[in-house]
Amino acid sequence: MSFLRHFALIAVLAGMATAPLASQDKRNFDTGTRSLKGTVTDRDNKPASGAVVLLKDNKTLQVRSFVVQEGGAYHFYGLSTNDEYEVRAQLKGSSSGSKTLSAFDSRKEATIDLKLK
Repeated sequence: MSFLRHFALIAVLAGMATAPLASQDKRNFDTGTRSLKGTVTDRDNKPASGAVVLLKDNKTLQVRSFVVQEGGAYHFYGLSTNDEYEVRAQLKGSSSGSKTLSAFDSRKEATIDLKLK
């Protein structure tokens, strides 16, 4: 084979090898993690900006927190797919009920909305 054919063959093979990597969504590349998102609302179903969302890993007992901004949205990333999590919100003496993100929940991006009582 001539030099040009070798070069073309190598270029095609290199392109085929890297194409699957380029098309993958980087957020879902790590199969051992998932995320949790949701909104926090008050008694009147209005976004509860300033509320604190607490996320407890029931295996390690580690607690993470997120302060809700305008719009009431919260999110946690890098959660283990093997652990169960408990999530709740609180604001000025009010709190939501606790909800559970089960280890059996296979969603990569779970959504749990919380309502303050």
